[in-house]
Amino acid sequence: MTQTTAGVLTDKVFSLKETLGQVIRGKPEAIEFLVTALLAGGSVLMEDVPGVGKTTLAKALAKSIDATFRRVQFTPDLLPSDILGSSIYNPSDGTFTFREGPIFSNVLLADEINRASPRTQSALLEAMNEMQATIEGTRHILPAPFLVIATQNPIEYHGTYPLPEAQLDRFLVQLDLGYPEAEAEVDILYAQAESHPLERIAPVLTREDVLAMQQAVRKVDVEQSISRYVVAIVRRTRESERLKLGVSPRGSLMLFRAAQAAAFMDSRGHVIPDDIQKLATPVLAHRIVLTAKAKYAGTTKQEVIRELLEDIRVPT
Repeated sequence: MTQTTAGVLTDKVFSLKETLGQVIRGKPEAIEFLVTALLAGGSVLMEDVPGVGKTTLAKALAKSIDATFRRVQFTPDLLPSDILGSSIYNPSDGTFTFREGPIFSNVLLADEINRASPRTQSALLEAMNEMQATIEGTRHILPAPFLVIATQNPIEYHGTYPLPEAQLDRFLVQLDLGYPEAEAEVDILYAQAESHPLERIAPVLTREDVLAMQQAVRKVDVEQSISRYVVAIVRRTRESERLKLGVSPRGSLMLFRAAQAAAFMDSRGHVIPDDIQKLATPVLAHRIVLTAKAKYAGTTKQEVIRELLEDIRVPT
């Protein structure tokens, strides 16, 4: 890829973030992490209270990259076939025809994922990790690019099934949108006075652009010292007395890839320590499990990651 082509692509990334910022006001960091996940080829878990724009952000991303979008409302009676699809019997000729489920899309919104049973939740595992789905013994390649955006409400746990560690480990980042600042909330009121901002969104990228960016991200240079820094961070989580489960090798790989995406978005051909420090918490915090003692002491996963970062020497 030429320098000119790379420059055009990074300009388009800026346009994408600007477009998303017109729909979700006052949340540049969340938008930054979402676009990072898209370019790194990972999925996103958004855990936040209702009404802060999780679904709107997912729809805005799909429209901005001219992608197919499907939404699945996860409920206790949802079956894996409702997501993956199934074969439909045709009585006229006695044949079966496979009907694709909503997973065959570029952006899949798994709304309130923790309300479905573990069996249904697990239907996404293969897709999130391998970009494919094995249905009735047949392997189906999913459309590219493919991104799962899952949401869950951290307040209401009645009738929910917490995501197991194996599934949490497949999300590249976890986002918390949170309530907007006062001025941003005023902007939201006026932005939706006559019509919803989603209705005014036009694609600023194509799916081919996204695929080209994902390939360019993998070519961003990462020095040995940076890679060792990543490994030092994840190994420290495995040794911490406050954690009963540290970060897996998949977690270190995802931090590595996310840092490459961050460097690409910043028009750099190499990763710097700042990329790792900025992404360590959203990429790693949801992968660790606190001990009971740490949990009851009021410690949060985010605090543990931030404190570990302070104790590890930064490469120069």
